[in-house]
Amino acid sequence: MQKKRLIIIGAGGVGNVAVRKSARMEDVYEEILLASRTKEKCDAIAKAAGPVPVRTAQVDADDVPSLVKLIQSFKADVLLNVALPYQDLTIMEACLQTGVHYVDTANYEPKDQAHFEYSYQWAFHKRFEEANLTALLGSGFDPGVTNVFTAYAAKHYFDELQYLDIVDCNAGDHGKSFATNFNPEINIREITQHGRYYEQGEWKTTEPLSLHQSVDYPRIGAKESYLLFHEELESLVKHYPTLRRARFWMTFSQQYLTFLRVLEEVGMTSIQPIDFQGIQIQPLQFLKAVLPEPSSLGQNYQGQTSIGCQLRGLKDGKERTVYIFNNCSHQMAYQDTNAQAVSYTTGIPAALGASLVARGIWNQSGVWNMEQYDPDPFLAELGPLGLPWEVVVDGVLAFGV
Repeated sequence: MQKKRLIIIGAGGVGNVAVRKSARMEDVYEEILLASRTKEKCDAIAKAAGPVPVRTAQVDADDVPSLVKLIQSFKADVLLNVALPYQDLTIMEACLQTGVHYVDTANYEPKDQAHFEYSYQWAFHKRFEEANLTALLGSGFDPGVTNVFTAYAAKHYFDELQYLDIVDCNAGDHGKSFATNFNPEINIREITQHGRYYEQGEWKTTEPLSLHQSVDYPRIGAKESYLLFHEELESLVKHYPTLRRARFWMTFSQQYLTFLRVLEEVGMTSIQPIDFQGIQIQPLQFLKAVLPEPSSLGQNYQGQTSIGCQLRGLKDGKERTVYIFNNCSHQMAYQDTNAQAVSYTTGIPAALGASLVARGIWNQSGVWNMEQYDPDPFLAELGPLGLPWEVVVDGVLAFGV
C-alpha cells in the first residue's frame, strides 16, 4: 500500500491522542499535518509525536477557503476532524472541494442552538458519493465504538436486536472541585439539554437528568447513571429497525451535579449572548475560559472509565443478553499519551477510523455512520491500540424489558 498523508484538525486532548497514535502508524502514513486555531498547541503535540513526521499549521476551521488552501498545499488523502462540532460542515465542504476523505468524532451542532442531529451531515451523502469520497461520522467512543459494539453484537450474537442501553461511567478522580473531561462548552450544552430516548417507534422526551438508576459497572461497582440523549441513538435506531427501545446513560457524582445546578441557576450555562461592558459574550463560553483545560487533567487522574452496550434480543428463537464494554485506566492513558482516559478513549477510535479509511478497508463512497461498516476489522485493532474490550453473553443486565 502506498503511504498516505493525513491532516488532523484540532489540538485539544483528543487531538493529542489521535496525533500520537497516528504518528506510530509507519505502515500507513508518510506524513501528518496537525492544524488548529492556536499553532503553539500543535507544536507542543508534534514535538512529542513520531516516528511519522508531524508538521503543524494555523487554520480557522470556520473558513472554507483557508481550509481548502491548507489541504491542497499539504496534498492530503484523509482529514480527521477533532475540532468543535460547530465546524463539521465547513470542514466537510473543504474536503469535497479538495477531493479528500473525511472522518470526525461528533455530529454537527449549530453554535447558537443547543441541539444536534445527523440530518445536517447526512445531507452531504449524495455529494460525497458522486465525488467518490468517504465521510465517516462519529469515530470516537460514544459515538463510535458503541456503534461498532452494537454492530458486532448484531452480527455475531443476535438474529433480532430488540433493546439497547449504552452505559458510560467515569469513575476517575482528577482532584478538582469541578471540571469537565472534554470541551466544557460542548459537555455542558450536551448534559443540560432535555433527555431523549427511543421506544416503540417514537422518541420520548424527559426533563434534563430526571431519569436515573444504579448500574453495576465491571470492576468499578454500582454508580448512579442518568439518561441523556446521545447522537448514536439516532443512527442506530435507523440502521437497526428491529430495536424496540434505545437509551443512553452516563454517571455523574453528586458534587458535579450540585456545581452544575448552581451554575445553571446563576445563568453561567446559558448560550444566549449578554452585554458585558459593551461586548456581546455567551456566559457558557466565559465559563469554559475559567474552567480547567481538560487536557491538563491527566497527570493526577486516578481510577478508570467503563463504557459499553447492554443489549437484549433473540437468537435461535430464545432470549439472549450481551454486554460488550471497555474499561480504561486514566493512569495507563497518561503513561501512553500524556492524556486522561476520556481523551484517550475518543482519540484512539478517531485514529483507528481514519486509518481504516486511509487503507481502503472502510471505503464506501458517501456519508456513513460507524455501524454501517463491518465491525470486525475495527475491533481486531482496537485492543492492540490500547482499548481492549470484553463480551459477557447471557449475563444479568441492569435493564429489563
